[in-house]
Amino acid sequence: MSSGIWQRGKEEEGVYGFLIEDIRKEVNRASKLKCCVCKKNGASIGCVAPRCKRSYHFPCGLQRECIFQFTGNFASFCWNHRPVQIITSNNYRESLPCTICLEFIEPIPSYNILRSPCCKNAWFHRDCLQVQAINAGVFFFRCTICSNSDIFQKEMLRMGIHIPEKDASWELEENAYQELLQHHERCDVRRCRCKEGRDYNAPDSKWEIKRCQCCGSSGTHLACSSLRSWEQNWECLECRGIIYNSGEFQKAKKHVLPNSNNVGITDCLLEESSPKLPRQSPGSQSKDLLRQGSKFRRNVSTLLIELGFQIKKKTKRLYINKANIWTSALDAFRNRNFNPSYAIEVAYVIENDNFGSEHPGSKQEFLSLLMQHLENSSLFEGSLSKNLSLNSQALKENLYYEAGKMLAISLVHGGPSPGFFSKTLFNCLVYGPENTQPILDDVSDFDVAQIIIRINTATTIADLKSVINECYNYLELIGCLRLITTLSDKYMLIKDILVYHVIQRVQAPFESFKQGLKTLGVLEKIQAYPEAFCSILCHKPESLSAKILSDLFAVHTLPDVKALGFWNSYLQAVEDGKSTTTMEDILIFATGCSSIPPAGFKPTPSIECLHVDFPVGNKCNNCLAIPVTNTYKEFQENMDFTIRNTLKLEKEESSHYIGH
Repeated sequence: MSSGIWQRGKEEEGVYGFLIEDIRKEVNRASKLKCCVCKKNGASIGCVAPRCKRSYHFPCGLQRECIFQFTGNFASFCWNHRPVQIITSNNYRESLPCTICLEFIEPIPSYNILRSPCCKNAWFHRDCLQVQAINAGVFFFRCTICSNSDIFQKEMLRMGIHIPEKDASWELEENAYQELLQHHERCDVRRCRCKEGRDYNAPDSKWEIKRCQCCGSSGTHLACSSLRSWEQNWECLECRGIIYNSGEFQKAKKHVLPNSNNVGITDCLLEESSPKLPRQSPGSQSKDLLRQGSKFRRNVSTLLIELGFQIKKKTKRLYINKANIWTSALDAFRNRNFNPSYAIEVAYVIENDNFGSEHPGSKQEFLSLLMQHLENSSLFEGSLSKNLSLNSQALKENLYYEAGKMLAISLVHGGPSPGFFSKTLFNCLVYGPENTQPILDDVSDFDVAQIIIRINTATTIADLKSVINECYNYLELIGCLRLITTLSDKYMLIKDILVYHVIQRVQAPFESFKQGLKTLGVLEKIQAYPEAFCSILCHKPESLSAKILSDLFAVHTLPDVKALGFWNSYLQAVEDGKSTTTMEDILIFATGCSSIPPAGFKPTPSIECLHVDFPVGNKCNNCLAIPVTNTYKEFQENMDFTIRNTLKLEKEESSHYIGH
């Protein structure tokens, strides 16, 4: 704040950029200046108002209610020239609460009372604002009413509020929200029938603990409440009493729960506003509604559509080179103007094209190609079910974070099901690495797998110690050497090796990947609904059938009955293996995706019947134009020829780039 010194050096020079010789000069200058508050020398701060000669120490200035601006040139103003908030008209006749501490204050702007620039009813104590700013930091300090940050921070800086450039204090506290990941695992029914006790929990058996679907803070063994499967809903006595006595079921009868996958905004709002209402009917009709409602609430499509509400109407165009999908996607997502909540528009460009030509691309095709590349990248290891690998170069370039971010963006913006996560990786994300036990299938390193197998197959203490001696250097390196006294100690040793190799070894990549997956709130949603997301993260989509594709493609224009008949016959022939194409080939040709995205297609795939010789796929509009022919044989030959050769050409172009 001193008036006669500036940061002339770099941040690491001197004292945070203030050079030592400059500091000495300023000390010498200030020693000749008398503070107008305490009358002592050393008053290095002067009021910046023209012709004002007041100088003061920093503590003295605070005492006399001077204003120090922690931005720009770090100007300071004495008590006579400090900036004030001008309120055109004061219609407040009564006291209003400070929106931080809720104590009542007189709504008159002064040094100690400030008003929000964006919300006329928001008033604050200066001290409350300063404490809030220090705790929230620049990233989370905002208006307590409307959450505006830009206008609010600008005004608060003008009025002398210090906003430190740091993350929020609650984000820096280690394991601050750890208790939110703890699940209730105790049988609370009046008569527990489990011989092992109320705390016993055996997954995939009748002694598995099922939590109350309403509060989640009470539980029951499946057998203790006569539940035939974990999928059945169960409520504790307290919640059941509230539900049945609420008298709200008459309102719920007006809602119709959807049976299709096409879930709209109204349906998603219904899920949040009244998820328990159908259960309140005593009749058999309500039980059917309840079963439908339960399935509806667990539907991952609904959850993704709900996340999609964050997407704004403002669009961001991404320029993508299909031949180098990873690099161009990385550049686009790292662009400082890219915002994950903007709608994505894709334009395909060609590398080294002197004419700079571009043509519209399919967003869902781009996301599908990106997920395929990610699955086969060096960031993951394993054959089908993959875990994170340890790639030091990727870690250095922050690629694990980018991978998590890409996955989150893909899911929210209508991309495909990843389907390649191992159960271990998924459980680490949902329940934490400390609550996850890897298995042998998670180990992709052949040598490590052989060590584990040899330890596991040891039949005597001597055999076990022999194996340990042979692998002594490796076990010592990974910190898994342990005293072996009985043969059963081998199981703990195996567990230690698995935990190290699958979890501890990749701790840094995992944390980075997890941070990326928090984009658009995806990780939080996964942790809240693990069952729903497991189906798309750990499992590939179901195989396509003739009926699925027939139902998927809508007919918007007046159809040619004969051509539509050929289309249905063609789908059946493809399913029966009587064609050189597959169901996935047809879907890729029309939409760019090999499977139906969890959130569905936008727009809905459609079919047109055109008087053309060969089919035409418009991936931007998900539209398939099928030819009108005289015979079915001609129809099938033209469809097979076009789809097969189009996809073959696209693959050759991609492999040609990789080869170079």
